[in-house]
Amino acid sequence: MKNFPVLNRTIKKLNTPQKVQDFLDKVPFNFEEEAETYMSPLRALLANKMHCFEGAVFACLCLKRHHIENYLMDLKVKNLKKDFDHTLCIFRINKFWGAISKTNHAVLRWRDPIYRSPRELAMSYFHEYFLDSGEKTLLSFSKPFDIWKKFGEGWITKEEDLDEIAEAFDASPHIDFVPKENRKLVRKAGKTEIKGASVTEWQKNVRMEA
Repeated sequence: MKNFPVLNRTIKKLNTPQKVQDFLDKVPFNFEEEAETYMSPLRALLANKMHCFEGAVFACLCLKRHHIENYLMDLKVKNLKKDFDHTLCIFRINKFWGAISKTNHAVLRWRDPIYRSPRELAMSYFHEYFLDSGEKTLLSFSKPFDIWKKFGEGWITKEEDLDEIAEAFDASPHIDFVPKENRKLVRKAGKTEIKGASVTEWQKNVRMEA
């Protein structure tokens, strides 16, 4: 990426998962106010805004450059008319898994590398994913998705949206969160949980500078 000094300088500084998460927390949230986007790391950096997918692929790039094992993970919801899927960058250090997460909410955020498996890590998000009614909406999580093995590096500076990656990622093998026999036993989130989850980091009416 010799022709993209801004991207290179940024990635060079972000040499740990913690630094990547700190950087993403400072980037304004991409509310896709004009149209749905799946921007490449270069486009998202120049636009100075990212949503979960864009933040996750950016994080994967940073970790790859610093030789840290990384994958994408999809958290899929039961009903897209009511809620949104969420994308994580998961990583493994000293045999334990953690996650980098770009989100606008007080929940669904960073996970320390303390989990023994991707499943154990994914399960830590289940109780946080609910609607204002308290209904918990997570349906399934993807197996670790190796963006490097499947798509190489051509997507890093691509001007077009990464639709091909997003579609392949969505169609990849997923595992259900809740056993069928226990679906009726899932309790709604309580009032205090709902109130706490209502905290957001960025507001739509805040002007975002490119």
